[in-house]
Amino acid sequence: MFCAIGNLATQAHQADKFFGLSHIMDSIIMAIQSNAEKALLKTKFFPYWLDNKAAPSAEPALTNNINCDLLIVGAGFTGLWAAVQAKEANPERDVVIIEAQCIAIGASGRPAAILSSSVMHGLANAAKLFPDEMDELERLGKDNMDGFRDTIERHNIDCDIEWGGELTVSIGDEGIADIESEYELYKKYGHDAHLLDKDEIRSEINSPLFHGGLWSKQRSGTVHPAKLAWGLKRVAMQLGVRVFEYSPLVSSTHLKPGVLVTTPTGSVQANKVLLATNAFAAGSDKITQRVSAIRDRIVVTEPLTDEQMDVIGWKSRQGIYDTRTQLNYMRLTADNRILFGGRLGYFFNNHTDPKQDKVADNYLRLVDNFYKTFPTLTGIKFSHAWSGPIALTTRMAVHYQHYYNGDMIYAGGYSGFGVTATRFGARVGLEVLFQTDAAETKMKFATTLPGYIPPEPFRWIGAKITMYALDTLDEKGGWRKPWVRMVEKMGFPVTQNEQ
Repeated sequence: MFCAIGNLATQAHQADKFFGLSHIMDSIIMAIQSNAEKALLKTKFFPYWLDNKAAPSAEPALTNNINCDLLIVGAGFTGLWAAVQAKEANPERDVVIIEAQCIAIGASGRPAAILSSSVMHGLANAAKLFPDEMDELERLGKDNMDGFRDTIERHNIDCDIEWGGELTVSIGDEGIADIESEYELYKKYGHDAHLLDKDEIRSEINSPLFHGGLWSKQRSGTVHPAKLAWGLKRVAMQLGVRVFEYSPLVSSTHLKPGVLVTTPTGSVQANKVLLATNAFAAGSDKITQRVSAIRDRIVVTEPLTDEQMDVIGWKSRQGIYDTRTQLNYMRLTADNRILFGGRLGYFFNNHTDPKQDKVADNYLRLVDNFYKTFPTLTGIKFSHAWSGPIALTTRMAVHYQHYYNGDMIYAGGYSGFGVTATRFGARVGLEVLFQTDAAETKMKFATTLPGYIPPEPFRWIGAKITMYALDTLDEKGGWRKPWVRMVEKMGFPVTQNEQ
């Protein structure tokens, strides 16, 4: 059908000077396109956060051989938070960061950036994984969020931060039991949490899909992740951290003690090395045995008008998750765009930058879900769309891998909530690396590893079946339900991919 229409369109354009038909054919083609297809016609497939004139210039690449006390590989949130905290704890410590590309180009420049005090990917996930440590994990999470806020305020980091809370919404009545169960956890651990009925949730945000909500009001909100990363870079450099961008790790050698790391045009001899690479898993192939680079997709609308905002409501500007099997999450930007994300994908062999994920087809289902969520906005265009790898593990939260007798540590595994949890993960990673007596280093999350993930091609086959099952489970059910239950029993909480 499309080939035939394409031929007609070509002929019409050739005859335009006689018949004036080209605009008619354009109208026909537009008419047969879905709303989602039309909405993505002029979309830029690049993160909205990074498409910003305020982005700082990159630091020069490493071009000589240097020494330091601590080398951090990766300048995303984990690496930047580690650098800042390492220097604030010990101003005399010589700290160096090397980054394969530029600041925040990875996961730190792509997330929804909904802030949460959880350091273990949400209360329910933490309670399942570490029930005996919940009281301490909750205390550490709240302390971490307070430290997060203190750093931003003390160093005047301009990052569009808003403290509207986080809101979990029930899609229909089916999700109400889930939010009621989570409400009990929130209250048990002292959160300022509130259950909302159908009328109350509609007064907060107008969507016909939402039948209830759980609003956690304190120590949560949203932030501009790229501006935060750029601000942390500034703070780190002001504290004396040396930063080298476009300096990827090529090889590492144990010097017993210490580690020699080489880049394409230089080298670093460091007493200790922190690998802060998350899904990119630089440094050792062993990391990928427990980390899989699952892709998460996001779309961002054009700015809403005042009239559109009045219809939607959303006066408190919460970060929102829903209870779909493959959940969607959403938030407002400072200029009143809606960010809407949550559709997963996987490419063979942990491919972290596939060209085929930068096409509109992969975002059509996400846009359709957006229009179902906000039918009054049907037809609104999307300025940006992007995807990128998140580090899926069987615990979906930070873990530590030891190399070279502990002289090099990998800290990663964030599959969501990483904007704030990375500060905690980095701090504990430093304690592990420098072998302090901090109590956190003896807790189960710091001393155990997530489960093993099968290699290719089994990883790709399993991921493809699971992604399809998640996409269609709510609509079709059938074999998909036992399949997803089996995957979760294997240790992969695939229906809890909160950002």
